[in-house]
Amino acid sequence: MARWEFRLPDIGEGVTEGEIVKWLVNPGHSVVEDQPIVEVMTDKATVTIAAPKPGTVVETRGKVGDIVKVHEVLVVFDLDAASAGASAVNGQQPRAEASAAALPRDAKESLAATRATAGALGGGPTYFNDKPLATPATRKLARDKNVDLRRIAPSGPQGRVTRKDVETFSPSAFRRTGSIARPSHGPLEERIPLAGLRRKIARHMELSTRTAAHFTFVEECDVTALKALRAQLKAPAADQGVKLTFLPFIVKATALALKKHPMLNATLDEATNEIVLRKSVHMGIATATDAGLLVPVVRDADVGTVLDIAREIDRLASEARAGKAKLEDLHGSTFTITSLGEYSGLLATPIVNFPEVAILGVHRMKQKPVVRDEQIVIGDVMLLSLSFDHRIVDGHVGAAFAYDVIAFLEQPNRLFLEMA
Repeated sequence: MARWEFRLPDIGEGVTEGEIVKWLVNPGHSVVEDQPIVEVMTDKATVTIAAPKPGTVVETRGKVGDIVKVHEVLVVFDLDAASAGASAVNGQQPRAEASAAALPRDAKESLAATRATAGALGGGPTYFNDKPLATPATRKLARDKNVDLRRIAPSGPQGRVTRKDVETFSPSAFRRTGSIARPSHGPLEERIPLAGLRRKIARHMELSTRTAAHFTFVEECDVTALKALRAQLKAPAADQGVKLTFLPFIVKATALALKKHPMLNATLDEATNEIVLRKSVHMGIATATDAGLLVPVVRDADVGTVLDIAREIDRLASEARAGKAKLEDLHGSTFTITSLGEYSGLLATPIVNFPEVAILGVHRMKQKPVVRDEQIVIGDVMLLSLSFDHRIVDGHVGAAFAYDVIAFLEQPNRLFLEMA
C-alpha cells in the first residue's frame, strides 16, 4: 500500500487554520482528481478542499467541528488502490449501502416513519433496508435475539444498524399509549454539532454582547412618500435590469446620516485606546442564508446612487444565498443594517456587529393612523430599532442620528440632493 498524507493547504489571506464543517468522503471511498473531499471554514469563508490526485481514502483526520492547522494531515490516501473498489467509484457508496445511506437524515427519518406505518397498518413486513449495513458483532447479536436486521431502523453513520438499535428493537412497530402511536425505535433527541458558520456566528455575538455596552433606540418612520417614490421608479429601474426594493433607499439614507455623525461610523481600538473614525461608509447588509447569517458589504455607499446600491445589494445577496460569496465581499463593513423582511415584527434589539459601534434594524411596514397638517390620515409606517455601543455613542448622539435617517426616509427626494 502506497500511503500518502494530504495536508491542509495554505488557503491564503493570512489563514492559519480551519474548522472542519463537513466530510464529503469516508474511509474506503475511491476519489478522482479534483473531487471535493471536505468543507473547511476559515475566519474568511467556507472553502471546499478537493483531492489533488486519485486514490482510495484510508483515513480521515478530525471530526466535524475540529480545528485543523495549515499543513496538518487531513486525509491519508492509498494511491495504489486508485483504480480498485469499483463499488465506490467517484466517492459513491456500494449499491447495497446507497438505498438508505445516500439519503439526507430528514429523508431517512421520513422513509423510516412511512415504512413503519405501513407495517403497523397491516401493509406487510417493515423493511428499512433490504441489505442492511451492520458489523459482524451486531449481526451475531441479531441472530441470537432472532431479530431480522431488515426491520430495524438504522441510527448509525451511513445508515448502519448499531448494537444499540438491535438491543432496543421491539417486534411491534409501535408502542401505544392511549390513542397516540409512538415509534418504538430510534433516538428521542438529536444532537447537532455547533460547528462551521453557526459557531462563528455564536462566538461573534458572544464577543459583541460581552464587549459593547448596548443600548437601543426605537422610533417610528412615516414612509408614505418613500413608498410612492419607489412605485414611481420601479419601472425605470427594471428597464436597467435592477429590482428596486426599499432597502437601497434605507442604505442611502443611513450612509448620508453617517456622514453627519462620524462617531457612528467608528470603531474602538482597545489596544491603543483610540476611537477610529472611518472616512468611507461600507454598509454591511445582514443576509439570511441556509448556512446561517452572513454580512456582505456594499462599499462606498455614501457616494453610490440608489440605483448603484440596489444593483450591488442584489449581486451580494444572490451570491451569499448561493454559497458563492467572495472573501472580499464579507469583511470591512463600518455599519450594518439588518431586517427579517416579512418576519421583521414590530421591533427588536439588534446586536451590534462588533467592532462596529451601531446597527440599524428595519421592521415591517404597516398602515396606521398618522397626523398630517392637523388631520388624521392613513399612512405607511415602520419602526426602526437602532442599537449603539454606549462606550462610544452617547444617547443624544444616537437619537440625533436616528432622526436624520428618518428625515431622509420621510422626504426621500432629499436622497438625490444631499450626495456626499
